[in-house]
Amino acid sequence: MKILVCISNVPDTTTKITFTNDNTQFNTSGVQFIVNPYDEIALSRAIELCEGGKGTVTVINVGESTTDPTIRKALAIGADDAVRINAAPRDAYFTAYQIAEYAKTTDYDMILCGRESIDYNGSQVAAMVGEFLDIPSISIIKKLDYDGTTATIEREIEGGKEVVSVTGRFIASCAEGTAVPTIPNMRGIMSARSKPLQVIEAKEIAQISKVTQFETPAPRGAVKLIPAESAAQLIELLHTEAKVI
Repeated sequence: MKILVCISNVPDTTTKITFTNDNTQFNTSGVQFIVNPYDEIALSRAIELCEGGKGTVTVINVGESTTDPTIRKALAIGADDAVRINAAPRDAYFTAYQIAEYAKTTDYDMILCGRESIDYNGSQVAAMVGEFLDIPSISIIKKLDYDGTTATIEREIEGGKEVVSVTGRFIASCAEGTAVPTIPNMRGIMSARSKPLQVIEAKEIAQISKVTQFETPAPRGAVKLIPAESAAQLIELLHTEAKVI
């Protein structure tokens, strides 16, 4: 069994977000980057499925050389090898196309990724890869079992859960519950240094979208504290200022 896991290089969740070039570009200065947490879930489940010599796990990332430390982190977690498509991931369409083009050249049983990246939260790449490869795409899954030929997948739907059976190649985006993210140990960190990391050039594709401007959320307003014994004043403010009653 061979599993391809897509990983994104994203800012740490504690990062203070700022923009440059007239708010058209994310400011990477001083930013700590990590493996996208949802992709870590997908990677952990892939490793579990391949435990005991049942298969191999390859991670793939679309990014420039600055993402190599993040890829090495994925290798330390337990991936067997890695591929980096040498290009800046300008949008979901471009990223999905590059992953699909690589996947066409290699016989993977399944492709896994996170439900979304925590920077753009687009949830688009998995479905686009499925479309490019003409394979089933199952989104936001909660459970994945595989018997060697058929995958049994659970996903939440309104009012319950849906169980999907897939035979043959497919792509699935993983959410919380699919697996518990694995923390790399010292042995994994040391071995990651010597694991193969293949760098290949991106394929040409027309640009269909462009970021025109980023904008941060409006700052929160000041908090007005009302003494507990002044219920009448609170009601008056909710009526005249907040206008919620």
